[in-house]
Amino acid sequence: MSSTLSPSPVWHPYAHLKSQRPAPKVVGGEGPRFILEGGETLLDATCSWWCMIHGYAHPRLVAAIREQAGELCHVMLGGLSHEPADRLARALVRVTPEGLNHVFFSDSGSVGMEVAMKMAVQYHQLRGKPGKHRLLSLMKAYHGDTAGCMAVCDPEEGMHSLFAGYLPQHHFAPAPTAPFDAEPEAVAADLAALREVLERHHHAIAALLMEPLLQAAGGLNMTSPHYLQGARRLCDEFDVLLVFDEVATGFGRTGRMFAANHAEVTPDIMVLSKGLTGGYLGHAATLANDRVHDAFIGDSPEHAFLHGPTFMGNPLACRVALESLAVFEEEDYLSRIAALNRVLQKELLADEALRAHPAVSDVRVLGATAVIEAHAAGELAGVGDWARERGVWLRPIGRWLYTMPAYITAEDDMRRITEVMKGWFLMR
Repeated sequence: MSSTLSPSPVWHPYAHLKSQRPAPKVVGGEGPRFILEGGETLLDATCSWWCMIHGYAHPRLVAAIREQAGELCHVMLGGLSHEPADRLARALVRVTPEGLNHVFFSDSGSVGMEVAMKMAVQYHQLRGKPGKHRLLSLMKAYHGDTAGCMAVCDPEEGMHSLFAGYLPQHHFAPAPTAPFDAEPEAVAADLAALREVLERHHHAIAALLMEPLLQAAGGLNMTSPHYLQGARRLCDEFDVLLVFDEVATGFGRTGRMFAANHAEVTPDIMVLSKGLTGGYLGHAATLANDRVHDAFIGDSPEHAFLHGPTFMGNPLACRVALESLAVFEEEDYLSRIAALNRVLQKELLADEALRAHPAVSDVRVLGATAVIEAHAAGELAGVGDWARERGVWLRPIGRWLYTMPAYITAEDDMRRITEVMKGWFLMR
């Protein structure tokens, strides 16, 4: 029998099958680094799509999974319950903005958003407003790859245009342009554009969906807390629910526990995933306020919320999520994030040579997130291989070269990441 292995049957995400090369095989990891077959070690600048906030092989998270596995690995949440789900729901109500008192679990960020959208539409149905069954999203938005989520992603620059004929049609407002530190006057035009769409279509709109402050996969667009405040007022005025997709922004990514905290705004519905379990197991939570939840209390069959992912409230995922939150709070991760932010500000945002480079369109920093935006995606061709040669794992999105590191990344390692990011433009 030949010792030569055939190509792996694994179908990788976002891969061009004709031109893709064999993917490096990861065999382990520790802290902010993962280890490849053969011993190569790479500093992970993206913490595995922004979820491994504690890094790899964190002893407390690994121990929590092992302990829970010895007690209960899974049981359906339909008609049953268990302590890890109850404890996690209570913990999430405690740490999220005041008023989000009800937690519906699912198994991924995309499904969590699907839950939020169905919840919003059914809420209006139960209130006798069945015409409010469309959604309002923002351009540059990305909310996931399931069918419902694709329909509320940017229909022009997003990755899902191929499916336009298959997807339901929703409404879109212009992406806000005022930066994070903009004064209220500078946000007025963005809110006026949002108001215009709501004035024309509010009778058909169930909810406004947004990634607060940081539109992640749609280009790491960073926006102002004043926009969130204005959006809250407009949603109240036009009887539209406000849904915050904090899948990427939740658990410290923007420098506060949740992006909503910057604006002191409570959405009607909030979706969490990624950092919820520290990346150790897939899990998501859709939280709702009393107004939404109580609309489902009634006698008709239509009052039941007919959604139930098989693995919702999985005990292993709930248990590791509890441990992740405990580590976050006990080890004062917000201070760690502030320290990482200072490095990113100094090494990237304050680098005049980088900002003046002809290939660079913009440099932005928010919390533990930084991006160098190139004028064209071609400017970043080969950057992944170049970074790997220098011991760093970078994976750009289109024309955006970014880092969203694990929060346990040491400041020297953070500077190593920024050196490689800058070096692509300044040192080649």
